[in-house]
Amino acid sequence: MASRFLAALSVFVAAFLALPSLHASKKKKGEGDDGVYKGFIVVDAASGKTLLSENANVVTPPASMTKLMTFLVVHDAIRSGRVALDTIVPITGEDAKMGGTQVYLDPREQYPVDELLYAMMIQSANDASSALARLVGGSRDAFVDLMNAKARELGMSNTRFVSPHGLPPASRRVEEGDLTTPADFALLCRELLANTDVLKYTSVKKRVFGTGQRLEPMQMQNHNNLIGRVVGVDGLKTGYTKAAGYCLASTAQRNGKRVIVVIMGCFGPGGTIDMGRSRDRKSIELIERGLAAIPAESQFGGPVSPVSSPAPANDSPVAPAAGSHNEAKAEEPLIKFPTSKK
Repeated sequence: MASRFLAALSVFVAAFLALPSLHASKKKKGEGDDGVYKGFIVVDAASGKTLLSENANVVTPPASMTKLMTFLVVHDAIRSGRVALDTIVPITGEDAKMGGTQVYLDPREQYPVDELLYAMMIQSANDASSALARLVGGSRDAFVDLMNAKARELGMSNTRFVSPHGLPPASRRVEEGDLTTPADFALLCRELLANTDVLKYTSVKKRVFGTGQRLEPMQMQNHNNLIGRVVGVDGLKTGYTKAAGYCLASTAQRNGKRVIVVIMGCFGPGGTIDMGRSRDRKSIELIERGLAAIPAESQFGGPVSPVSSPAPANDSPVAPAAGSHNEAKAEEPLIKFPTSKK
């Protein structure tokens, strides 16, 4: 029965991953250069109110946005006293062989937790994520269990993590990798903003890594192109894999108002690989619209209330964007899957 469920899930996931390209192929010549995306949500960080949404419950890979949950679990360990920012993290050969975006950790090196958090949030370093997960969880699997427990605690009911970094599984089967929704991820972002110092790390545009340990320290560059470009933007995390598309969980604060924007599954016109330009343009638009929609009295800070459920798609103030998917009922994810780890 489980195999039939996974097979059915695979078909659903493949269908939704294909939708951007299929929809974009119907565009008429001269219609514009808007990209496509799977879904988004815009939330008032202070009240938790959903301001704008479209397909906010579409289940899709978060890619490196996964590292935001890794950060939260590490932060919980620091807050409980199990580790500290200056705890030294030995590097293993497994860490060094993670692949993808890295700071090229070497087993002969040792770094404090704080430095690896910067590497994970600025450079999106998969090797730093691996080392932190092993330190806090004792093993990757044990750390992933902590990630999923935290997701359940936050009410992320349509989320399942299988890694601390968001890299695709060895099988390359989407349904076997990390999966979440824009709405679920907004819950995570709001928790981070309200109860951690995540902005200390995500607001940094550039930082040198390896000073004192390497002959040639590495210059890290934040992958979030909105930092330093859009007033008030100070986080949070980008993501990209071929299956996930370009993803971005962003936040901005102006005049005491703070907005959270999560957009996932972005591609360029016709489903093309555009280095995240369409994702960034749409995110900027949503940030501006979101901030404009937040009442002046809704000031971010202090105790927060839960994020509200996104409005049904046909009631959303967002006009259907070029390349967006058919709308789904807000109370149901577009794909269902078991969140328990087997």
